[in-house]
Amino acid sequence: MTRPIATSPLEIPSSSPRLRIVSYNIHKGLGPANRRFVLDGIRTALAALDADIVLVQEVIGEHQRHRERFEAWPGGSQTRYLAEGTWPHCAYGANAFYPDGDHGNAILSRLPIRSWENIDLSINSWERRGLLHAEVELPDGSPLHLGCLHLDLFEATRRRQIGLLCRRIEAAVPHDAPLVIGGDFNDWRGTATSRLRREVGLDEAFHALSRKHARTFPAWSPVLALDRIYVRNLRPVDARVVHGDRWRRMSDHLAIQVDVTA
Repeated sequence: MTRPIATSPLEIPSSSPRLRIVSYNIHKGLGPANRRFVLDGIRTALAALDADIVLVQEVIGEHQRHRERFEAWPGGSQTRYLAEGTWPHCAYGANAFYPDGDHGNAILSRLPIRSWENIDLSINSWERRGLLHAEVELPDGSPLHLGCLHLDLFEATRRRQIGLLCRRIEAAVPHDAPLVIGGDFNDWRGTATSRLRREVGLDEAFHALSRKHARTFPAWSPVLALDRIYVRNLRPVDARVVHGDRWRRMSDHLAIQVDVTA
């Protein structure tokens, strides 16, 4: 089930189309303790949210050892497995590479993806991070810019990555274009929101509606607000943390869901 945080009532014209955005760190599809392969449950649970766009972190592109270990491991990439049957368009950006394979971020979309690029945000050699930037086509033919990212555990390097994100937005996203940036920010101190609003005009959806961020980690007893969805030139009208027994068993993060309108 989904549980909304406190929101203020808003008058939304019935003619205003909504887009539903979900962000989820799937922990490589292995469950919180890395013992169970749960990607099939993740795919079913995400499809039930009826999202137009899903921003996914810690997605495995390839992993030979896991393929040999788990009988249910998909024949192709985790990105295409998650997208199958629900999201006809998808993109994957690999960030971390190791002998058995790679992992990174993914975007699943019901809207056509016009273009995408994976931007390296890595500051050091032991935390390989990236921003997957895509441009999708809205029903009226106009562009919507999307960013899916996963930032460092350490605040000093996160500050530098936020700077790289701001520079990318300034260089590649028109000021009047709708923009969504979501993912695992690891920003447990909550310092990114004011900077992103000040430097590039992004508003965090949960914070805009309730003046607080969503607590999403750890999934079994969330106390830290790590996962965010920021928007520009869009209005958040509903923001929820996705709760329930199965969600607590599928990852160490909970998913977040935001509905936006122009």
